[in-house]
Amino acid sequence: MVMRKFFTVVVLIPLGVIFIVFAVANRHLVTVSFDPFNSSDPSVAIRLPLFIVIIAVAILGVAAGGSATWFR
Repeated sequence: MVMRKFFTVVVLIPLGVIFIVFAVANRHLVTVSFDPFNSSDPSVAIRLPLFIVIIAVAILGVAAGGSATWFR
């Protein structure tokens, strides 16, 4: 029980602070295009803040890696 609290204080709290600082620093809007054939005028595109795109891709990568390991 004590080790879990220690882990929370030493690892998770600084990691949360890093994510918050990262989110504040990367608020610029970027266009994510889902049309690989026409990049100049995409038919399916969405504008999101950069930190949302990066965190979403990281979450998808962790989920894909976990799924690949689990199915293996």
